[in-house]
Amino acid sequence: MVLAAVPVTATSGNTLLAIGMRQIGRIGARNWELLFSALINPYVLAGIILLIGFFSSYLLALSWADLTFVIPTTSFGYILIPLVSHFYLKESISDYRWLGVVLIFFGVLVGAQGPIRTGPRQSEESE
Repeated sequence: MVLAAVPVTATSGNTLLAIGMRQIGRIGARNWELLFSALINPYVLAGIILLIGFFSSYLLALSWADLTFVIPTTSFGYILIPLVSHFYLKESISDYRWLGVVLIFFGVLVGAQGPIRTGPRQSEESE
């Protein structure tokens, strides 16, 4: 459940941030103060809350599993983001990017194989 929350909250949070920032418009050196407007945009606020949820679930996963297990299994977000971007945000995605998504998909499958823990942690060795 925790591992599923990581890519879902990351994808949802980033999507909401993108929607909110599109509403605010392009920010540059001459109008940097618009960044403060972003903090009151409801989409940006919801995105930030979801990204806090992402970080919390990521920390939980790291508390009971090795990084070499957590990263590949949570990388499913790299597959979800182009799908959401294409079908929900109507972004155009090149064939090369789709190829990258397919490669990531197979990488996630390979990386998720094997044990959750590859060895005892230092604090567990001393017990």
